[in-house]
Amino acid sequence: MLSTRQLRYFVEIAECGSFSAAAERLFIAQSALSRQIKDMETRLKTPLFERTARQPRLTAAGEAFLPRARNLLNELGKASAMATEVGNGQLGTLRLSHSSTVSISGRLLRDIGAYLEQQPGVSLDIGKLSSEAQLEELAEGRLDVGLLRLPVLRQREGIQLVPLFTERLLLAVPADHRLTACNTVELAQLQDEAFISVPHPQRGGLSYLCADLCMRQGFFPKAARVMSRKTTQLQLIQGGFGIALLPESMQDIAPSGVRFLPLSDPDCQSTVALAYRQSPTPLIHHFIQTFTNPL
Repeated sequence: MLSTRQLRYFVEIAECGSFSAAAERLFIAQSALSRQIKDMETRLKTPLFERTARQPRLTAAGEAFLPRARNLLNELGKASAMATEVGNGQLGTLRLSHSSTVSISGRLLRDIGAYLEQQPGVSLDIGKLSSEAQLEELAEGRLDVGLLRLPVLRQREGIQLVPLFTERLLLAVPADHRLTACNTVELAQLQDEAFISVPHPQRGGLSYLCADLCMRQGFFPKAARVMSRKTTQLQLIQGGFGIALLPESMQDIAPSGVRFLPLSDPDCQSTVALAYRQSPTPLIHHFIQTFTNPL
């Protein structure tokens, strides 16, 4: 089996036109170079150079072998560079998921753009899952990074949660709702309103947080006749089916028929967290660094 070193020596001699010039460029003794080429010819069972008094000339076998030797070295270089980039987290596809109330807009969109600009060899595959489903997919290795809203009711072993930022909650109502005349709204005013999202008994996230805020005011949010925990809740609000407490960032994707009103309670805030497996790969680690240490 020929070595990559021998291939490189052979190509260097062919390009330099002499053993002495190639030896000088390779920083080896000419005698050592000659021994390596002789070993190649022995293994191939054919001469690659015609040794003449003036300079070596490629034989027909050498002429045929030269372009293939160059291609092999080129492909090896590409493979080595790819392995290095993958190992350093600079190449690959990162699987990201976000919950329906974590809008990929504003800060998150800027951070994703900054990350992709820094890592031109990386692509993102973005999906949408509930917080609990993200944790399950992470634990099973089918997801690399999750973006979810706290609180999480059932933590998974081996999954790290890092709070990213907190944003205020706003009251989302149809454009013709009676409360649009108010400058601010108190939670107690919502006791008789129909909420298009109420908490699932086994899920945390935004709906759980909103229910907890309402219960502090002495009532549990009344369920609307049509409910959703997905971004379709914006369409339901616009259609007049009910109201919801939503994060400020969802204004970026809301239809024109939805109005957002400030709430007087300072506790009406929600935290977005980053979820990933402990001991992340270099690819995941670089992505996490971009989000936890934004430019």
